Amino acid sequence: MSAPVHLPCLSWGDRAAAKTALLVHGLGSSAALMWRLGDALGNAGWHAAAVDLRGHGNAPRALDYTIGAYAADLAALSPARGGAWDAVIGHSLGGAAGTVAAASDPHWTNRLVLIDPAILVEGKDASIVRRSQERAFADNRLAVVREEHPHWHPQDLELKIDAVLRASRWAVEQTSAQNQPWDVRADAARLAVPTHIIGADAAVYSLFTGKTADAVLASNEHISMSIVAGAGHSPHRDKPDETIRQLLEAIA
Repeated sequence: MSAPVHLPCLSWGDRAAAKTALLVHGLGSSAALMWRLGDALGNAGWHAAAVDLRGHGNAPRALDYTIGAYAADLAALSPARGGAWDAVIGHSLGGAAGTVAAASDPHWTNRLVLIDPAILVEGKDASIVRRSQERAFADNRLAVVREEHPHWHPQDLELKIDAVLRASRWAVEQTSAQNQPWDVRADAARLAVPTHIIGADAAVYSLFTGKTADAVLASNEHISMSIVAGAGHSPHRDKPDETIRQLLEAIA
């Protein structure tokens, strides 16, 4: 596996706060797009840091875009005060990478929260993810993004456009190409820390649902799950208030 790269970050809240959280975005996204969660955590008395994953935002570019490489970058991070993170919160790809990092080192974080995590991506879901990224890079105008996501906050629309502009298209494409199979179910089964999954609504669209969700939940007594009704794959942008409520409850 390639050496870890240093990930740039944004932060919210008092750096001297008693509790620390790491926020990890999804494929084609950025640290800045975790702003709603970071702001809520900061206001709740936490210090929250969000990172740009390799190949995204201002992070270094590399050749290795396997989930293992993303996870190694995360595993190299620790709070400024040292020790373990009080919580790591990962969306989609960030949830998969966070799962691998936490399974590899049970002392890395005290708690894991996964937002519609990309635990298994195959078949129809793999095609949907690939087409979504292709559309984003093909036409990134504000009107197009707003039409696809009419209920998003204006800052989410702005930051989604910025994230696509600053992401490496090659890195995003390689993330799908290099993870064949894309499957971290075995890592999820090995998690030794309390893990809560905030799922999307399958009636809208969810990566973590059906037999995959049932099997992962059955494989590990440390894993629990709730669902954000009416939210698609990005609950923190589709239904931010309810997602934040479930997040704060999970880390209380």
